[in-house]
Amino acid sequence: MALTEEVLTVDAILFDLDGTLIDSTPGVFSAWKIFAEEYGLGLHLPIVQKTHGRRLADTLKDETICNIQDTELLNSEIMRFEDLVIEGNPVALGGAVELLAQLDSHEDMRTRWTIVTSASRYYASQCIPKCKIPVPISEFVTADDVTEGKPKPTPYLEGAKKLGIDATKCLVIEDAPSGIQSGNNAGAKTLAVCTSHKREDFENCSEIKRPTYIVDDLSRVHVDWVQESGIGKIQLTIDTRRGSHQPV
Repeated sequence: MALTEEVLTVDAILFDLDGTLIDSTPGVFSAWKIFAEEYGLGLHLPIVQKTHGRRLADTLKDETICNIQDTELLNSEIMRFEDLVIEGNPVALGGAVELLAQLDSHEDMRTRWTIVTSASRYYASQCIPKCKIPVPISEFVTADDVTEGKPKPTPYLEGAKKLGIDATKCLVIEDAPSGIQSGNNAGAKTLAVCTSHKREDFENCSEIKRPTYIVDDLSRVHVDWVQESGIGKIQLTIDTRRGSHQPV
């Protein structure tokens, strides 16, 4: 019988935001529908699937998508797009609030996690409290803080640096293949939640996009603070069993 429960010990956890901790799908779909119509992009759903996990600035600048090269217009359109997403009323995903509460319940664990998002600081600053997600003590990393977005390693290297911990001693939790690739490129262990992608998307992808672990959602993850040779670490118990729900 295949092992369905894994135990992992790390120094810190780096969380993605949209699709991992919060569900912003209605707002994202609405925003891309409007932008697709205005920019003559055709159907919006393929764009949503193609761009999920990327920095919005990189997507809007992409010559095959909106091709916005003017900096002032780009910044204006980023804010307009993110306002449309926020108007879609994002909510916390299953297990997210509970897992972060477990991390914040211990004085030492509270300092060992942060959020690394491809969204702007403007967006993250509004969505995190709106979804009743706690703000990390170390603050968070946004698209505004890095010169390269996911799948490059830069965002998660910056997240680990913010916590003062080597990225190779961290766990990255993501919902998008590009985010998993970013975490892998940074040298971290990676865990995929099947909220926006099917399990098979992660199982059958190229090795660089393949996560170390796969779970249905964050309700399948539990954390404890443990001592290893007198050094405090986060111990995760990960239930990797396949559930009945799969994203469409």
